[in-house]
Amino acid sequence: MPIFVRPALCSSGGLNLTRFAYNLYQPVKIKGSPMGVEVERKFLVANNQWRKRVSRSLNMTQGYLGKAGKASVRVRVAGDQAWLTIKSAAQGMTRLEYEYPVPVAEGREMLSRLTRHAIVAKTRYWVQDGQNTWELDVFRGENEGLVIAELELEREDQEFDRPPWLGPEVTHDARYYNSSLSEHPYSLWPKKAQQT
Repeated sequence: MPIFVRPALCSSGGLNLTRFAYNLYQPVKIKGSPMGVEVERKFLVANNQWRKRVSRSLNMTQGYLGKAGKASVRVRVAGDQAWLTIKSAAQGMTRLEYEYPVPVAEGREMLSRLTRHAIVAKTRYWVQDGQNTWELDVFRGENEGLVIAELELEREDQEFDRPPWLGPEVTHDARYYNSSLSEHPYSLWPKKAQQT
């Protein structure tokens, strides 16, 4: 069953999340696999060799409007675009993810007025390695010092080449989820925990 959303979610006068909830008419592209399923693996980064292969970058800020039970609701602003994302809370490499565009001004308003806990700020770099395009997040602010490499796959058992700059896998470690970093920033972790 396709997911539908009207692009113009709210009037320009401000937020109207009630209208967002009820106005689900026009189709929007869903990130990841069909039916909003995302298969993603996360890794720490061993060195800076990846910087030689950067194709583009983008600054992002995001925060969480809610996180309870089976899902979290995130607002992200990147450049002149913004999105609301609903993501399942299950740990592991396969999660449900549904993404909806919102007007950037309203995305910024949600970040400033409605988010819980800390804002997560990062620069995302796209890095080509063979047939794979990696997304590397270099965190700023309260998560300064953390760099995470992510690779989206079509299925969990899909094989891929490991680039020489790739470090330990943290896919199943919930501490490295952005929603967790919002509540428990990397800068507040014990020094020993920052190295694992």
